[in-house]
Amino acid sequence: MDLHIEVSGEGKPVVLVHSGGSDVRDWMYVVPILAKNYKVIAFDGRGCGKSPSPMKPANYVEDLRTLFDHHQLEQATIIGHAIGGRIATDFALTYPARVHKLVLIGSELSGYVPSEALAERMQETQAVFPNVDAMMEISLKACSYRVVMASPERDLLEQMLKHNLSRMMEWGSWESVWPQPPAIERLHELAAPTCYIIGKKDAADQLRIAEYFQAVPDICVIEMEDADNMPTLTHPEELCRSITEFIEDEYSRATYPGRE
Repeated sequence: MDLHIEVSGEGKPVVLVHSGGSDVRDWMYVVPILAKNYKVIAFDGRGCGKSPSPMKPANYVEDLRTLFDHHQLEQATIIGHAIGGRIATDFALTYPARVHKLVLIGSELSGYVPSEALAERMQETQAVFPNVDAMMEISLKACSYRVVMASPERDLLEQMLKHNLSRMMEWGSWESVWPQPPAIERLHELAAPTCYIIGKKDAADQLRIAEYFQAVPDICVIEMEDADNMPTLTHPEELCRSITEFIEDEYSRATYPGRE
């Protein structure tokens, strides 16, 4: 296994898949809390943090399967954040027997067509590539960061983003491989009990994606009142409380309000 992996705690296995532009530091405040009760496995995705750069089109779902095999995990709970949620969802659809429960935090979704505003911002970011500072400036203005940018965790977010945008200059390929058909067409097939956690101050596209996930047969949606797309940094205690309750309890399909 060539990816950088960090393991903490003992108990039932929980695998963490971080958001885009970040690395295991996405879970800096989450891991110590969850590791009190679980074996927590966090890793840097390919091309991020301390993991090697992709030299050919990356297959993040198969990277996750390789991690499961490496740690001899027959089954585990997966917690995916943003693009990590997209990876986790596609993994759960491809390897349903290996997922005990699925937790998605402001998740992305394969097959989702971004809004015009998001598409324009993505094009604007691509237009200034490879100017890392200009890319950061555009990215950090996004609505998905409006809470964290006003918090003490702003510096951590900026450090992660700068490091991982700089890492992209080393990549041999920016293409990626995803299972087909896309997950947006298959959410009704998702077998694992699923919890979608969404900050009410997240971007409109993430809120729209949360609505798509209502197609999952066994899902609960938890809204976090004062969070954006980065509750892992700004609301770790509240986030972990919701995650732990979901893992330990058999929730039926419902919507659970955010906690203050």
